[in-house]
Amino acid sequence: MTVAELWSEMDIKLIAILRGITPDETPEVVRGLLDVGLRAIEIPLNSPDPITSIGRAAETAKSYGPSLIGAGTVLAPEQVAQVQGAGGNLIVSPDVNEDVVSATVQAGMASFPGVFTATEAHRAIRLGATGLKFFPASLIGPDGITAIRATLPPSVQICVVGGVGPANFAAYRASGVHGFGLGTSLYRPGDSATLVAGRARETIDSFRTAYQN
Repeated sequence: MTVAELWSEMDIKLIAILRGITPDETPEVVRGLLDVGLRAIEIPLNSPDPITSIGRAAETAKSYGPSLIGAGTVLAPEQVAQVQGAGGNLIVSPDVNEDVVSATVQAGMASFPGVFTATEAHRAIRLGATGLKFFPASLIGPDGITAIRATLPPSVQICVVGGVGPANFAAYRASGVHGFGLGTSLYRPGDSATLVAGRARETIDSFRTAYQN
């Protein structure tokens, strides 16, 4: 199964963004997220010792079946190689960096570059990105997504990040969004695994209500 197929077949398209997590915290927090049904986890590279954390997250996920585990805030192709070496298969970048997207695609990893305009979205598609990360979603909103979505191939997978959550899942679904990246609404540095898992469980319930009814 390719990473694109894995993402496409996930029934809960939520990416947990664990910005600021430490290697020691990672296994327990990741285990809690996986236990409640999340299968996509991003550890931004501006976290403490992120490559070690990604390695521990990937190792923890092995017993749960196919998952997307990797890095966010990826700015250079050598970082893609580091994430892959740690066992990761997901690269989320803040912009459409041709070198980063190309390195990710060539490595067989999932690529979600950040976009905000139709120009950026189409460029990412031409580079072979797995999906698009519209950010900050709070500025473009569902109406903006709807307008740009009309120009994109129907098969393109769209995620939104920034100012999104259960309160607007339904509105973004109506605009053609498939998934969401969620940061502080799930995890803040120092939060216990139990607290994070509880938030994730409630968020999954809201996603199912919005997307499966």
